[in-house]
Amino acid sequence: MEPVSPGIIVADDYKGYHPDFFCIPRHYQGALECVLVPGGVIKDRIERLAQDIAEDIGNEPIFALCVLKGGYKFFTDLIDQVKKYNHYATRNTIRISVDFIRLKSYKEDESMQDVQVIGVDDMNVFTGKNVLIVEDVIDTGRTIKELLRLLKAYHVKSAKVASLLVKRTKGNFYRPDYCGFEVPDKFVVGYAIDYNEYFRDLDHVCIVNEYGKKKFGSSYPTRTPIRQ
Repeated sequence: MEPVSPGIIVADDYKGYHPDFFCIPRHYQGALECVLVPGGVIKDRIERLAQDIAEDIGNEPIFALCVLKGGYKFFTDLIDQVKKYNHYATRNTIRISVDFIRLKSYKEDESMQDVQVIGVDDMNVFTGKNVLIVEDVIDTGRTIKELLRLLKAYHVKSAKVASLLVKRTKGNFYRPDYCGFEVPDKFVVGYAIDYNEYFRDLDHVCIVNEYGKKKFGSSYPTRTPIRQ
């Protein structure tokens, strides 16, 4: 099996860009430590990921599965680029089906974790399919590995994962098949990745500062569950 590329690596000591250099909504003024990955860089990286996926798949149809909520923007842009590849392909084109799910993970005890898939009425729809799971952020990788295990129980033809970001969290040994950026273990938002449902409307991937956490962390009684 060929080694999985870690994507573009953003170093732990990378300071990013000052938010004042970019168009940031006024309601987030003062809430961001930095712009970690500008929107233009994200779009260019997604174009290359789409090319890699298209070349790997060949003329096989794929079932693209978007993990909501945070993955919707990455999913939309990625599939648009695959379709663009189809428009200019001189030989093989890729037939794409799409669906959307939400994952709810919970632990029955310290050593066992289950994943509940919400939004798909019948998991048998994946049987015999080439499934491409599209995620926003992978932290520990536990949830995505459980989803892959679940899909294999339904005898998918193949199952691969594309994630915009992978965090270098302690003990994270999972790497998706297609990775946009490997980033430090910081509190990232933007490009549809949220904090308490805020920051999804940012065009860039940013790091929230302490002021931002306090300002937007008190509006909801509980925080958005951390992606596993």
